[in-house]
Amino acid sequence: MSEPIHTACGLDCYDACRIVTDEIHFPKMHGDKEHPAGNGALCALINKSIHEAGRITQPRVDGKAVSMEEAMAAVAEAFKAERSLLWRGSGNLGVMQEVTNLFMKKIGGSLTHGSLCDAAGEAGILLGRGVHRNLPVEQIAKAETVVVWGRNVTVTNAHMMPFLEGKKLVVIDPVKTPIAKKADLHMQIEPRMDYYVAILLARFVFMEDGEDLEWLEEFAPEFEDFYDYTREHRIKAILEHIGTDLGEMGSILELIRGQKTVFLVGAGVQKYSTGSYTLQAIDALAAVLGLFGKEGCGVHYLGDSKLGFENPFRVKTTSVPKATTNFSYFDTVLVQGGNPAASMPDTNRVKRELEGVENLVYFGLYENETSQMARIVIPAKNFFEKEDVRLSYGHHYVQKMNKVVENDIGISEYDFTRYLFDAFGFDGLESEAAYIEKWLLQCEEKNGFLCSPAHEEIPYAEGFGESGDDEFEFIDDYDDDFINPKRFTKYRKKSKTKPKDETFWLLSPKSPKSLNTQFFRDNRVQIHPDAGFEEGEAVRLVSEHGEHTFSVHLNEDIRPNCVVVTNNTTGVNSLTPAILSEEGHNACYQEVKVRIERV
Repeated sequence: MSEPIHTACGLDCYDACRIVTDEIHFPKMHGDKEHPAGNGALCALINKSIHEAGRITQPRVDGKAVSMEEAMAAVAEAFKAERSLLWRGSGNLGVMQEVTNLFMKKIGGSLTHGSLCDAAGEAGILLGRGVHRNLPVEQIAKAETVVVWGRNVTVTNAHMMPFLEGKKLVVIDPVKTPIAKKADLHMQIEPRMDYYVAILLARFVFMEDGEDLEWLEEFAPEFEDFYDYTREHRIKAILEHIGTDLGEMGSILELIRGQKTVFLVGAGVQKYSTGSYTLQAIDALAAVLGLFGKEGCGVHYLGDSKLGFENPFRVKTTSVPKATTNFSYFDTVLVQGGNPAASMPDTNRVKRELEGVENLVYFGLYENETSQMARIVIPAKNFFEKEDVRLSYGHHYVQKMNKVVENDIGISEYDFTRYLFDAFGFDGLESEAAYIEKWLLQCEEKNGFLCSPAHEEIPYAEGFGESGDDEFEFIDDYDDDFINPKRFTKYRKKSKTKPKDETFWLLSPKSPKSLNTQFFRDNRVQIHPDAGFEEGEAVRLVSEHGEHTFSVHLNEDIRPNCVVVTNNTTGVNSLTPAILSEEGHNACYQEVKVRIERV
């Protein structure tokens, strides 16, 4: 009988599950029930990552199958061009993904900054707290009330579910998600209104003298200025704008007042140009309630998994915004583990630019829109076929990813980089084992498991900022050109009725059957029955950025003025705008409204 092998799932989600398997019985495996952030269950996507039929098994150049040596020689030749870019996706979250940065630094190439996912929210958190220390799952377990805010926990963070058992539950989301159906209260607000919910809740807390005065005086002494700021927001008009009323707001306050409360905030609230304001406003509400630095309290968002680490792959070189990359500027583009031809906003523009790149190199696991356009295709190793280290943006636990099986298919990120260093005669690349050890030696041990050096049992107990002795900074400004409730209020004074709005908010959450554009691809748009369409009917969604045809799926769980097209759906990003958030250089997938046309 073979010895068990412990590794970790490298797929892109909060949970970062610890896996137990062995070489003989692989791919049979199970989750580690002893791991603090897991419950022993593994999702179906792990098996898909092994058995997916679309895996790339053969290198190719100019459409012809070649040997790995020939393909890598073509890659080396491509990088002799004047302008080169590395555009990396997030399909596998092992730290060794970033070793390719070292080569880009050597040749003076460009990387990307910002994010397709969470950077706007991260920027808002930094504006208030100074540093983003994520809330440990152990503190979530101690909460009495949990507010799930724009986060579809059962899809994106299933291993959080046991931590929510027995608690009062509030869900704030435009969609009646599975977790919303289990909640004590579901506030089904208009999209993009989360900022206003947070600001008005904070104002009502002040009005009821419910603020944690002792905590505020010590850690956030500018709270009176923040109260004045909240009073600038007109209650009646904004409640109507949000799609709620005083009774529902009061019900939320009843559930969180005087309770150990945790806000579980998802990326959905910040997929807008104003996304940073939303997280700063939610943090401000938490501060008014005194929820930082206390047991069973706080705000949990996608954390900076590398916080506290000295990253050997962090380099200084030129970079371009990830969400709006101008590919046409570059002679050679290396796409590593991503699919910009489908996952970037405004994909019509992206595809045109990628078609004009002289040397488009795709380095990844699966065939997709980008690999099919690439001149050079290099198959990668999956996370069972190589050594790595797994960090997590959902918790502080660090896991060594041990190789489980040998496979002749593909090449690891380290060996890819090693080849290019040798081809260009560069020195300075250390061994793969040395880099892995650099990461692991920086970790601390807690209850038999490795933990990030940034881990704090109760974050912000002493204060904010890098040093831990700074004050919390409240939001004091909000400028929204896309929707402005002041203009809305002014309009209502002139007319008793509004013109009928025949557009629909486009929401693009994750799908339970896929990982972004990996695995199952959908073709459906979810529409409320009141919109007047039939199940299975073909409709065209049209925005100012493009159009695409989808099949209707009726869903009573969404607001009548919304449509939902999950982010694994072919064509969804033909509709989305190539703009950046005001802070954080983040993609703004949901800053768009669409028309529905019958085909």
